Formats: sequence, C-alpha cells, structure tokens
Amino acid sequence: MDRLETRELEYFLAVAEELHFSRAAQRLGIAQPPLSRAVARLERRMDVRLLERTSRRVELTAAGEVFLEECRRLLGELDGAVRRARQAAAPPGLALAVRPGTGSGLLAELVRSHDGIDTELVFTYDRVGALRAGTADVALLCLGSDDLTGLTTVEVAQEDPVALLPRGHRLAGRRTVTTAELRRDPAYTEQCPAVGLDEIVDRVALGRLVTVVGSAAADRLTRDVAAVAVADLPATTLALAWPAQAARPEVAAFARTARRVARDRERPTDPAPPPAAAPPPPA
Repeated sequence: MDRLETRELEYFLAVAEELHFSRAAQRLGIAQPPLSRAVARLERRMDVRLLERTSRRVELTAAGEVFLEECRRLLGELDGAVRRARQAAAPPGLALAVRPGTGSGLLAELVRSHDGIDTELVFTYDRVGALRAGTADVALLCLGSDDLTGLTTVEVAQEDPVALLPRGHRLAGRRTVTTAELRRDPAYTEQCPAVGLDEIVDRVALGRLVTVVGSAAADRLTRDVAAVAVADLPATTLALAWPAQAARPEVAAFARTARRVARDRERPTDPAPPPAAAPPPPA
C-alpha cells in the first residue's frame, strides 16, 4: 500500500469526530460527495472498515477508534515538527507547559533563575498533549499520572502530600492526618480536575472543599486555609519532560537549572547563631 497522505488523515479525522458527513464536509470546506468517496477509498486502501454507516447515523468501528487516536497523534506530531523547524531558525527560547495555578514556588524561582533564554509559559491541563502537539517544548508534570511514551524525563523534586482544610476545621490543628480521616468529611474530594489552585484555595476557605495537593501549594495559601501533612500517601515526583526526538541544548540547560533550584529550595537554612551572653554585672 502506498503511504497515506495527510489530507486523507484530516478527512477521516473530521468525519470520525463529527460522526456526520455533512458536518464534516462543512468543517473541511468541501462538498460531501468527494469526502464520502475519499473516506471509502481510504478504507479500500487500508483494507479495513473504519466506519459503520446507516441512513441514520455514522459510527466508528473498533479499528476506526484506534485509527482516530493514531491520526490525532500523527497530525499533532507533524504540527510539532513544523514548529520545531521554525524554532531552529529563530532566537533561542522555550515554551514551558505547566498546570494553571502553579505560578509561584518552584516554577517562579525556576523562571527567574534561568537567565539568557526567553521562557514562554503555556498554561494547560494537558501538558503531555501540548508536548506531542508541539505547542510546548518542555513540561513540568507529576510522574505516574500520564503516558510518557516517547518522552525524555528528568526528575526535579519531591513534593509531600498535604491536606487543605478550612482554618477552623477539626483536623486543621493536627500535625498529620490520614486519608481515612479525610474521607469522613462530606466536602472531601480526592481530585479536582481542570481546576486551578487559586479556585481550590477559595473553595477550601469557604468550607466547601477538602482535598490533597502537593506541599508546594503552601506558597499560595491564605490565612483561612491550613495545610496538614497526609501520613499515608507517598510523595509525588515532579519532573521535566520533553519529546525524545526534539532534544535541544536549551532544554538540557533548563533541566539543569530546575534541578539546581529544587536542591536550593530543599537545603535547610543555617540557624541563626545564639545571642552572645550578657557580661556579668560589676562586683
């Protein structure tokens, strides 16, 4: 079989996402009959049925579901390749993907400390997706929560889990709590997807949420919110990740800076010397 063209992938992607040939054709700016013929020709070339068509609806087959994800990935990687090629001809710079609400603590120190390279922040909940699509060069994320296939990762720091509680909560004065104790609270939520830290803190302060976050969140808390260590949860590993095929000197330098900044943050400060003893009173 001859190599598929990107146009064929784009045609199939539109139909697979719309599940309607007329809407897909309108989205692509073409007439419906050529689109229908192009998708049917694609299926013949692949010798695989991708869509089940009836007079009432269009549905993806199991093979179509797989091919849809592959088309998204391939077209995203192609866009990323174009972007990286443009970057190679432009002044050095990095686009760093971070979760919204992480603009202080380690990230703030990292951006301030990395002199000489223009760092653009890309705030997104899908940081790995931003890397694969080429809209970010490097991402700050937690290991274990995403599929990192094809990405290079460098561990940066460890974050201990802390429970965020309203200041007047019955557990707020404790040194540690357990997840079993937190689950007894009706406001407890294990995860707050697609919600920034500022909103989480506001909900906790109002007594409408109890949740667990990384200890770096302490930099963003208000006086109405307490952070208490969670004794039975493991630490989270923060890491930088980037596409393995897009290694650049700027990325390696950024990773070195991140590890240095993280070590400096973890290094305990020297205690102040004790005050000098007062001289004895005169005899």
